Amino acid sequence: MSITIQPSIFKFLNTLKENNTREWFAENKAWFVEEENHLKSFFTKVMDGLKEEDDIESMKAYRIYRDVRFSKDKSPYKIYRSCSFKRATEALRGGYHVEITPGGSFLACGFWQPNKEDLLRIRKEFELDASEINEIINAVAVQKIFGGFHQGEALKTAPKGFDKEHEAIELIRKKDFMLLRKFTDAEVLSDDFYNQIMLSFKAARPYLDYMSDVLTTNLNGESII
Repeated sequence: MSITIQPSIFKFLNTLKENNTREWFAENKAWFVEEENHLKSFFTKVMDGLKEEDDIESMKAYRIYRDVRFSKDKSPYKIYRSCSFKRATEALRGGYHVEITPGGSFLACGFWQPNKEDLLRIRKEFELDASEINEIINAVAVQKIFGGFHQGEALKTAPKGFDKEHEAIELIRKKDFMLLRKFTDAEVLSDDFYNQIMLSFKAARPYLDYMSDVLTTNLNGESII
């Protein structure tokens, strides 16, 4: 039996976008629960597949309710559904993420807005020697599936204490270190979507392992955990 996304999820999210109120949501709660059950079943299958490729501790399907306390947009509900998969133990860093939304679905792997300690450690590694990360990112599978690093956020110039003329400055300036793959709605609904997720996550594994090694050692390669 194929592992697929139900087409009705896009209809639900598009309708929610046009009726993003607590009143509409309450009236259609049964529809939401039905869609959520289908998605959680799909995400669970993704986690099962990931466990055959990596050491996965848990999955987190994010709630549909928005935190509007500090947002100008007071719409109470997200118009996307997403789930993340956490690698196990402190030795395995980074994670996997899938997001489903009409016209904008994607998967991602890596490190989004790492804390300042991790960010400095990553930059110092690239300053010392960027040959290994470049080899990983330029691998045929990574280029074919992700096209290399997602552009993400970056400083306009070198971080404090780094040479703006360094040969790896384009990497050192980055604030995010993500591999990202976008999908059309048709691709999400295809029988091959699950397989493409697994293929993508498998291709990202060497990158996550490399970054885990960086973030659990000092610049001399000695363990800090």
